[in-house]
Amino acid sequence: MTTTSQLRDVVMIGAGPAALTAAIYTTREEIETVLYEKGVVGGLAATTDWIDNYPGYAEGIEGTRLADELKGQAERFGAKIEFGEVQKIEQDGENLKLTTDSGEVSAKAVLIATGSDYRKLGVPGEAEYYARGVHYCATCDGAFYKEKRLIVVGGGNSGVQEALFLTRFATHIDLLVRSDLRASEVLLRKLEEAKDKITVHTQVTTDEIVGRDNKVTGAKITHRQTGEQELVEADGVFVFIGLLPNTQFLKGSDIELDAVGLIKSDLNLQTSMPGVFVAGDARSGATMQIATAVGEGATAALKIREYLEKRGE
Repeated sequence: MTTTSQLRDVVMIGAGPAALTAAIYTTREEIETVLYEKGVVGGLAATTDWIDNYPGYAEGIEGTRLADELKGQAERFGAKIEFGEVQKIEQDGENLKLTTDSGEVSAKAVLIATGSDYRKLGVPGEAEYYARGVHYCATCDGAFYKEKRLIVVGGGNSGVQEALFLTRFATHIDLLVRSDLRASEVLLRKLEEAKDKITVHTQVTTDEIVGRDNKVTGAKITHRQTGEQELVEADGVFVFIGLLPNTQFLKGSDIELDAVGLIKSDLNLQTSMPGVFVAGDARSGATMQIATAVGEGATAALKIREYLEKRGE
């Protein structure tokens, strides 16, 4: 169990692409680095079926493979990954005290790279049928729906990409889009090619997820232009409507957040708390891309090194 007697050089909260990249840089400089991850190493990248826009992979790369390679590289240089949840960060003299679910740990510097989580619809039936027909990760749960009918909610890149992935399993997919499709041209072309398996419904709201016997049977929708209501039958519903920052544990702290809960930082990626840095999707102004998260992770690591050098470490 971690205790306050252990003073780490750097503690990184999260183990997604930003933190793993930062850890590669800090550990190569022989800066002791520990990462705390409460979910999946690799973050949302690890649960993404296929990544086509990460530089260096001409044919694209599986999200799980990219996450595994980043993890392996960080560990090769000496990064330590511990599974646990950081609940609080406080200043403790010139150091920082972190409260975790396994005790307290002190650090000379901290990198927050907690990323984002899936945004929920917030409609009746969503929470009730979670994991019993309502899902937020196609690569995790898609295989349960072989020869089944599915609903995918979301018209951005994630929604279209995951709908395309789910055609490997489902017999048919109804794609529900609140406004109009906002995916890239590449994905829209692929969507057109899959029109025999995917029916697109634009300008509709998803009002309720319905079911019986603890299983999803469909979703009630409303056509926004006519007000007509309809029941779309399905065996499962996958929701991809955006992301929310994993920064709830910072509310009420001295670390300043913006209006949507993203962490504010200066040009050095340092937050309002000295010695605490931020990188990746949890940072205010982030572009929510893996490539930029990796770049910010490298930058944060270099700024952390400068910070420690100024401390005389």
